[in-house]
Amino acid sequence: MRRRCSAVGALLYRHQPWSELSPGLCVIYFHVDLPSSETIEMTDAAPWPTQLRLHKDRKMLTIAFDNGETFDLSAEYLRVKSPSAEVQGHSPDERKTVAGKKDIAILEVNPIGNYAVRLVFDDMHSTGIYSWDYFLALGRNREAYWQDYLDDLAGKGLTR
Repeated sequence: MRRRCSAVGALLYRHQPWSELSPGLCVIYFHVDLPSSETIEMTDAAPWPTQLRLHKDRKMLTIAFDNGETFDLSAEYLRVKSPSAEVQGHSPDERKTVAGKKDIAILEVNPIGNYAVRLVFDDMHSTGIYSWDYFLALGRNREAYWQDYLDDLAGKGLTR
């Protein structure tokens, strides 16, 4: 079954007077089935984000999907798993192990169309575009991906 959906995003920054938000909180809400000049076709099997929330300390990002899945992803995890060519390389042999990011924070969450966001970290890394599918994979595979990362660090004598 296919459905017509539109996504309208609102990025809330600390200078906006929203009484229900804490100062410094950044939230992106995605409203489905609202009138829009742009519509996309989605299958019901493709989860769509309903909320993307950067926590006040900027060290955690929560993403919720319309299928009920919600993931809390740390800034460190998102930074070391950045989808950028700088981290992933252009082939598996070029993939880099990113060390020393234990205390990293996310400075900005910038929408890219209606399919992704660009995260800006406090080490100024900003070249990864995180699609909804990539967030879903990161959330669903977090334990395995994180353990692989820790094993890779240990094998190379690196630290978080």
